Amino acid sequence: MSQDTSVLHDSAPLDLRLSDAELEATRDHIVSFIRGVVEDAGADGAVIGLSGGIDSTATAAIAVEALGADAVHGLVMPSEVNTDENMSDAERVAEMLGVEYDVVDINPIADAVFEAYPDATEDRMATGNVRVRLRGVLNYFVANHEEKLVLGTGNRSEALTGYFTKYGDQAVDCNPIGNLYKQQVRQLAAALGMPSDLVMKTPSAEMWLGQTDEEEMGLGYDTLDAILALHVDGPLSKAATVRELDVEPTQVDRVVDLYERSAHKRQMPPAPEPRF
Repeated sequence: MSQDTSVLHDSAPLDLRLSDAELEATRDHIVSFIRGVVEDAGADGAVIGLSGGIDSTATAAIAVEALGADAVHGLVMPSEVNTDENMSDAERVAEMLGVEYDVVDINPIADAVFEAYPDATEDRMATGNVRVRLRGVLNYFVANHEEKLVLGTGNRSEALTGYFTKYGDQAVDCNPIGNLYKQQVRQLAAALGMPSDLVMKTPSAEMWLGQTDEEEMGLGYDTLDAILALHVDGPLSKAATVRELDVEPTQVDRVVDLYERSAHKRQMPPAPEPRF
């Protein structure tokens, strides 16, 4: 399955799309990576949390290419803050790919946590993170039972800005699309034949009602990708990045702040240096 990816993101401040040859090589590399990780672990396949978003959709599609549909188990885990559209899309992806999937309502589990410590229930971020972490627990519960690995769905843009829940959606065994910027994830998903409405869908972690990734971060993914590629990953200074992309200096500052404040999420928990 494939579709034309040439129309994606023509208006982006920086075109990060891969060439056809690079895209094909990347696709093959990720397929080999997934197979290798599963085989090295002696596992029987993979478990993936399906959200209806482009990252989990792309990950599921390439996992099926790598392992076959029979070896992939999807989990759709709605809560009261998830839209019917996203949950329907998650099920649509599973059915389109021909993978086994289960729908697990996490509301009763989350409610038990909130009842155990009601003082924090008005904290929107804290309660949202509880839901994300519960999904990680369920992913591993099923994966342990079926002797499978948990495939993460995080991309490079999220990793560099810390846009994930520690011990939640990054409680995984590997991240197949972890080296791809959001633009490139969309490009890969289109090449894998995913429907255009999913490829171009507005990203949302759905940690609370009405939440969108770009509104929370304060800038769009295409701008975020460009600043990351040129300034955080790349060699350009702040001033050069502003000139090259025609963005506001405050936007570059925002991305750098996200990157620096989330450094702890990209490292093992620290321990004191050995004294002896």
